[in-house]
Amino acid sequence: MPLFFHESIHPPGEWGLWRINESEQWLRRELAVHQHEECQLQAIRGEERRREFLAARLLLHEMSGRQQRGHLIKDTDGKPHLEDSLFFVSISHTVGLSAAMAHPHVCGIDVQRIVPRITHLAPKFVSEDERPFLLPSEALIQLHLIWSAKEAMYKAYGRRQLDFKEHLFVNLEGYRPDISAATGVIQTAETRMEFSLDWKVYADFVLVAAVEV
Repeated sequence: MPLFFHESIHPPGEWGLWRINESEQWLRRELAVHQHEECQLQAIRGEERRREFLAARLLLHEMSGRQQRGHLIKDTDGKPHLEDSLFFVSISHTVGLSAAMAHPHVCGIDVQRIVPRITHLAPKFVSEDERPFLLPSEALIQLHLIWSAKEAMYKAYGRRQLDFKEHLFVNLEGYRPDISAATGVIQTAETRMEFSLDWKVYADFVLVAAVEV
């Protein structure tokens, strides 16, 4: 698996990214698939999506430094937890890429391919408070950062029934292409969570991590 990077993030946290070139058979062999994962794999249609599933878990294991892989167990809301670890974990994948992070604070990660059609979807997830931060020359990237940041915060929250436009806010005030950090908030009637956001922007995708502060 070609490693894009494996770095510290708000130490002692870690995040990493891989480009998936391996076959499903190779990934299955290297991962030593657990029985509950095999059941999940059987429900996934398409080899590409199964490779993403396998690669994200293999990356998380490689980052852990363990010899024996801990089970990645999902709770009733679908949030993953690593067996016998005090760290919170999060994984994400898209076509050809898998990302993972681990942190002692609640965290989430998301990787997204850059696609022009996001401009048509923006009214569904960009709030009126976020719109003033969009710059005409940078809006395409900013929209992907907002979406990916909200996905990462949603994963960190770990429960359902969040409205991306109403309950999540990404503060891109003062955004410049050379800036790679911001803040975000989840606000509901019952909950307020504040996050530090970090990102990397590549030619064809963005990667965003959220860590609760």
